[in-house]
Amino acid sequence: MGKLIKEEDEKGRLHIDTPMMGESLVSKTFLKKTESSEYFRMHPDVNVLKIGGQSIMDRGGKAVFPIIDELIKLKEEYKILLMTGGGTRARHVYNIGVDLGMPTGILSKLGDKVSWQNAEMLAALLAKHGGVKIGHGDHLEQLTMFCRQGYLPITYGIPPYGFFEHPAEFGSIPPHRTDCGAFLLAENIGARSLIYLKDEKGLYGKDPKKAEDLEKLMFYDRISVDELLALDLDDLIIERPILTFMKRAKCLKEFQIIDALNHPEYIGAALKGEHVGTIIYK
Repeated sequence: MGKLIKEEDEKGRLHIDTPMMGESLVSKTFLKKTESSEYFRMHPDVNVLKIGGQSIMDRGGKAVFPIIDELIKLKEEYKILLMTGGGTRARHVYNIGVDLGMPTGILSKLGDKVSWQNAEMLAALLAKHGGVKIGHGDHLEQLTMFCRQGYLPITYGIPPYGFFEHPAEFGSIPPHRTDCGAFLLAENIGARSLIYLKDEKGLYGKDPKKAEDLEKLMFYDRISVDELLALDLDDLIIERPILTFMKRAKCLKEFQIIDALNHPEYIGAALKGEHVGTIIYK
């Protein structure tokens, strides 16, 4: 702990004596000393469920209503935070922005609105059942309170990078989109679990939507992040930066990808801890 030094400098300012005072905060040797044996978890009972934009929301009522029915039943037993993806409309604005030569940060600002719209629709559909849309501000500290009072909090998945989005490794599409946003939030609130609701069984070696013979595709029901990075697959069912996040995670040890479109009942199974999709672990 730092202590207040009583001596004043030439401008009359007091100083706090702290071990970090003389550090640049970029030394690898010093940063390793800041690791904690156990990290504080703000919402250890909250389960983060990311609802796919293109895979679920864009398909309308036939996809969304069965999932809503499951969520209404499950919210009495589990504390849940819903996060929404962007989907086709975000892809459309990205396409226009790319054609206009927009840089990554501007594309990030353009695409974030769609995730917000999907959160708004989901909140409206769940309003009479306690659905409440929250932002990325102070409400996040109140998640447990919302859940204990019977609410089902909903927020948009896009992380608030905006103009501060990292440059993309290839091209200009923002690398940190709604899958990343769900991971980052789940990690930083110390969530109980992170579950991605998609329209596919889980992780395949290639995009199953483009495969001629699905039966011949390699399916990974459980794989470590190191193994997945070593495979260097051309395509993934989740955004690629998540793999780096997983390696550096302090609280999350694994997450699961499930087919909620065809099997809404898998949501409850995954919340129970059952293995019903692809589990990627640290």
